[in-house]
Amino acid sequence: KSANPQWREQFDFHYFSDRKDMLDIEVWRKDNKKHLELLGTCHVDINALPTKQTNCLELPLEKHPGSLLMLIAVAPCTGVSISDLCVCPLGDPSERQQIAQRYCIKNSFQDIKDIGFLQVKVLKAVDLMAADFSGKSDPFCVLELGNDMLQTHTVYKNLNPEWNKVFTFPIKDIHDVLEVTVFDEDGDKPPDFLGKVAIPLLSV
Repeated sequence: KSANPQWREQFDFHYFSDRKDMLDIEVWRKDNKKHLELLGTCHVDINALPTKQTNCLELPLEKHPGSLLMLIAVAPCTGVSISDLCVCPLGDPSERQQIAQRYCIKNSFQDIKDIGFLQVKVLKAVDLMAADFSGKSDPFCVLELGNDMLQTHTVYKNLNPEWNKVFTFPIKDIHDVLEVTVFDEDGDKPPDFLGKVAIPLLSV
């Protein structure tokens, strides 16, 4: 019940400079009956923004009254990676030793914000639900940690897909929960939900 809401949330998107993507933003209104109404949209051309600085933008909503105030920073990505299982980032013993040194007790207070990182190996899924008329699915896997999100490639027409990918996230809050969701790619339509698991970091 506010015409001037303040969210104060941070989202991290992993953006590759060779792409020409726009950042699309939508503002929605939700009532008590879970009915959603679109209040407006706006777009940001990431390529046009100066890098390595925080850009303060006031974005008018298209075809609707109101505007969004946002801080957007384009900076080199640190601590996040996607790789194949055969080139696992922590497979090198010397790298493991450096990590152990970095997070040992005596170095705990060197950088308070550097809590650690999470490495997830997404191997495969088994006996997924068939979402297509052909009796198959086109599954891909999405990993979310806080407001950080990474995803696998799609394996087409398969109920037992193998991804064999390794994902590395920086940890910002030890109380975060890793959410792993499997979707069925459905062309231009929104993907179909195939299943989800949630793993609290404190349980690892």
